[in-house]
Amino acid sequence: MKLAVFDCDGTLVDGQASICEAMEAAFARQNLPAPPRVAIRRAVGLSLPQAMRRLLPDEADELHLALAESYKLAFRTARSDGRVSQPLFPGIPELLRRLADSGWTLGVATGMSDRGLAHCLADNGIADLFVTLQTADRHPSKPHPAMLQAALADAGAGEQDAVMIGDTSFDMQMARDAGVRAIGVDWGYHLPRELLAAGAEVVVETPEQLGKVLLA
Repeated sequence: MKLAVFDCDGTLVDGQASICEAMEAAFARQNLPAPPRVAIRRAVGLSLPQAMRRLLPDEADELHLALAESYKLAFRTARSDGRVSQPLFPGIPELLRRLADSGWTLGVATGMSDRGLAHCLADNGIADLFVTLQTADRHPSKPHPAMLQAALADAGAGEQDAVMIGDTSFDMQMARDAGVRAIGVDWGYHLPRELLAAGAEVVVETPEQLGKVLLA
C-alpha cells in the first residue's frame, strides 16, 4: 500500500483569489480593515479560527470565531453566486491519474470544510480518485498530525509507505509529526526554503517533477 496525501488549496487547486475576496468580505462584515493579501495567503492551510488568530494575534478568541463564521458566509455566498474559482494547477489531473494507475492510493488533508472540499473536487472532476478525505471539520488545525493519522487508518497504510504533499510549512510539520515523508511544491503559498526548514525532503517545481519523485 502506497498512500499519497495532498493538501488542496495551493497544491491541487489555485483558489487564492476567492480566498482573499472572502477574507476581505469577512473583515468588512466585522467592520475591520482587511489584512494585506500577502498575509492572507500565508495563512492558507490553517483551520479558519487559527488563520484568524494568525492574522489578528492580539485580538480575543471571540473575534476570531466571529471572523471565521463571516468567512464561511462570504464563501458560501460567492459560491452560490458563481464567483468561486478553484481551478486545478496545470499538470495536476494528469499526475493524479498517473499515480492512481500506478497503484498509489490517494487522499486529501486540508483546512477546508467537508462541504468546501466536496464542491472543489467535484467541480474539478477528480472526486473519484481519492480514498480518504480529511478536513478541518473533524480534526485540529494543521500542523497537528490528526488528519494524516486518520488518512493512514482509512487507507490501511503504514507511516513508512505514506507521503504528504503540500505547499506550506504547516503541511511539512504535520508530516514530520505524523512520521511520514514530506514533499513540498513551490507553486503555492510558502517559499521553498520554508518548506525545507519545516521538514520537506525535497521541493518540486512542477507536477511532472513530483511524478518522477513518487514513481522513481
